[in-house]
Amino acid sequence: MSMDDLSEIYKRIEYLRNNGVKMKDIADHTQMAASVLSALYSCVLPAYMGEVKKGVAEEEALDYALSQVNNVSKKRLMGSLQDVKTRLFEMEPTPNTEKRKNLFLEMLVRDAQASAQEACNYSGIYLSYSLSSAADALKIEPYLITVSENYEYVRVVHMSAYGTTHTGIGLFNNHTSAYIMFNERETPELALFTIYLQLPMYDFPQMLKGLYLCLDYNRNPIARRILFIKQSDSTSMDDFLTLKGEIIPKTQIPEALMPYYRYTCQPGDYIKTCTVPTPSLDANDLEREKKDAEHLSNHLRTISFPPS
Repeated sequence: MSMDDLSEIYKRIEYLRNNGVKMKDIADHTQMAASVLSALYSCVLPAYMGEVKKGVAEEEALDYALSQVNNVSKKRLMGSLQDVKTRLFEMEPTPNTEKRKNLFLEMLVRDAQASAQEACNYSGIYLSYSLSSAADALKIEPYLITVSENYEYVRVVHMSAYGTTHTGIGLFNNHTSAYIMFNERETPELALFTIYLQLPMYDFPQMLKGLYLCLDYNRNPIARRILFIKQSDSTSMDDFLTLKGEIIPKTQIPEALMPYYRYTCQPGDYIKTCTVPTPSLDANDLEREKKDAEHLSNHLRTISFPPS
């Protein structure tokens, strides 16, 4: 058995797995124990080929590779490899073979459906409060949280301070956390606007708080604190559209809203990456980015606005 034979066996197993054939089915077809075939594929053959590439003699490389596992006998392996290779190349993926699935996407679909069952605890119309991108000001924007018509997912509608609306989805996880996602751009361009909310441990909360991540006008990622204050239990789009977003300069913020400003708009609550890093892109850029963010926060604190 040569290096080429072992390499072909490894590539054939990889080909079958990548085309949806389960390791157990491969083991059954080659008449090997599944644990032995798994050890051969995941450990022995990669280690063997790696040692050979380093210039180690094939026999010595195989001994080293086999020493990494305790369930593969060299004698039995060498006696059966030719038959294993023949059986592997006889085996082909079939149209009925189940393809490998994306478990993460399946989880998102499952959680979206489960979230629809919990949405009643958080459904309604909210006003959000966060720091404005443009100046030292409090940004206020309406949100509507409800369920889709067929109870397939949580539907969330956002109205920006400039009057544009976005429709996205919400994922609510066991009354502990929620994720809300929108696309800020026109399709097919993708620019995610994502909000993470902490869910308090009681029913029908009037306030939700968290962080949101989006892109600024230069398409650089920024993150800020955000507050959701419930205005109504209504899920009517007509009721939602009666609200408008706005940006209130610090000097004009009503006293009743100052707690929201102090929570969301303090130094350190603004996180932004540098627009243009240095060519080296090293640790110095991290220091410069932090200083730039601190300078920007301090600058925003000093901006004054003329009365409207």
